[in-house]
Amino acid sequence: MGSSSYRVCVCFTRKFKVAEVQPPSDVKEAFKEYAEGGTHMNAEQLRRFLVEVQGETEATLAHAEAALQQILQKRHHITKFTRHALTSDDFFHFLFSVDLNPPIRYKVHHDMTAPLSHYFIFTGHNSYLTGNQLTSDCSDVPIIKALEKGVRVIELDIWPNSSKDDVHVLHGRTVTTPVELIRCLKSIKEHAFSASPYPVVITLEDHLPANLQAKVAQMLTETFGEILFCPESESLKEFPSPEDLKYRVIISTKPPKEYLEAKRLADKQNSQKERDSDDDGWGKEPSSTEAAADEEDDDKIDNGGSDRNQDDEDDDDSDDKPHQAPVYKSLIAIHAGKPKGGLVEALRVEPDKVRRLSLSEQALEKAAESHGMDVVRFTQKNILRVYPKGMRVTSSNYKPLLSWMHGAQMVAFNMQGYGRSLWLMQGMFKANGGCGYVKKPDFLMKIGPNGQVFYPKEKQPVKTTLKVKVYMGDGWHLDFKQTHFDMYSPPDFYTRVGIAGVPADVVMKKTKKKEDNWTPIWEEEFTFPLTVPELALLRIEVHEYDMSEKDDFAGQTCLPVSELKPGIHAIPLCDHKGEKYNSVRLLMRFEFVEC
Repeated sequence: MGSSSYRVCVCFTRKFKVAEVQPPSDVKEAFKEYAEGGTHMNAEQLRRFLVEVQGETEATLAHAEAALQQILQKRHHITKFTRHALTSDDFFHFLFSVDLNPPIRYKVHHDMTAPLSHYFIFTGHNSYLTGNQLTSDCSDVPIIKALEKGVRVIELDIWPNSSKDDVHVLHGRTVTTPVELIRCLKSIKEHAFSASPYPVVITLEDHLPANLQAKVAQMLTETFGEILFCPESESLKEFPSPEDLKYRVIISTKPPKEYLEAKRLADKQNSQKERDSDDDGWGKEPSSTEAAADEEDDDKIDNGGSDRNQDDEDDDDSDDKPHQAPVYKSLIAIHAGKPKGGLVEALRVEPDKVRRLSLSEQALEKAAESHGMDVVRFTQKNILRVYPKGMRVTSSNYKPLLSWMHGAQMVAFNMQGYGRSLWLMQGMFKANGGCGYVKKPDFLMKIGPNGQVFYPKEKQPVKTTLKVKVYMGDGWHLDFKQTHFDMYSPPDFYTRVGIAGVPADVVMKKTKKKEDNWTPIWEEEFTFPLTVPELALLRIEVHEYDMSEKDDFAGQTCLPVSELKPGIHAIPLCDHKGEKYNSVRLLMRFEFVEC
């Protein structure tokens, strides 16, 4: 028991008692039950608790013995033990330890042998920018940071330098300062697999003449050597799997313009009959969807550049390319491009070829409204990349759930655009060991007997109910100054907890505030019925109540519901950038009730 003092004025100081942290009643009851009324819990009793309460069905006695030794060593800082059992305090320490009792599994456990199109992939947008989209510096530093956090898709906009003899990376038609392409490539090679062994995709937004494309091809082959994946055929019929592409780097961009034009002429007569019948089946395309397909160009004209030309085969920058660069073309494994004819043609699934399509967030919204199932069908075999609208000059982000609901693999985010949208993205990719690849739910890949696919607009029945109990929080007094939240008293914390997911599942709730307490105890339970738990993310935020101003931020995290382990767990909280605090954590309980 201690106290803390807050000076209210020159002659008056308020003192507050700091109570010693006590375990919640549920923890005491669990210890009593599994220690069978005794004062100590042995390894076999701990094993039963892990299996029956914590959902670790494969926990063996050896596993429990190792965990017990780890708990005692961490708590008492000794290597030789006179006892091999836990006291109630040891048990509470174990449950409230982020390292020993995390809420999700930190290992790869999804099937990694399916084609790339079967996965959500952690994707960056304009990965070289240090800040806003118009005036910030271009650098390899944000690329390195992204790779270290598990991002698997890096976007580079490549332009000729001022003397037209080398290649720079910059956000075109803005005043962002450039960085040399070779520097970015070398940094990618050095850091590509620091967080994950699974493939890194480099999406090139190409504004180069053919001679510099040839130079880029040389840079790529010399920098990456054997780890550069080169497709054996001109175009892939199916994407390789993440497992097949472990420790490989993949290039994705549109092939040189002349090559596309020549191929289109050669294919036109053979495919015209098939295309006509498909167009008849689709019916006449409404004008709103044509506008949606073209909106990515309009967005980027307003913003001065980046994605405007990535998938536009009538790119003004490519008009002066005298010849195709054959080596450059041969390095492109994931072909990008937007076919002529608007959205209907863009979403056409070709039987013998896979490709990547890019849509702005606004274009996706309109496509989802008018052709939702066709977007899902396209993403079962092909790759859809969604990127922020051009008006997001401050590098803000959009809500990613609509994209994921329609199977979009590459939901491109500004990794420097901190806020709730990025928290959701970071939460999704905590799944599957944080390796940057998350297997899409089976329902997004299924095709019915009549060719029907998942219909995102159709409300689903409740599949499961998640019960969440927020017990308590601790660690703020270690990570923050005494007066950080309030000059004159300890903080008044409350927790917001809710679901991000399909519209039917979205909700936020909150606990009562606990006044003047650095270690708040709430012990409040919330219930969340879930229709699509596979896409649900548990949102957790802690705030400090402020009567006169906006409430202070005190930590957040976002966790994939599909990965949550049942039972009582320690939840580490992060700052607004998504960086984990050293000490701040919550103690929570999760329970799933199947319908």
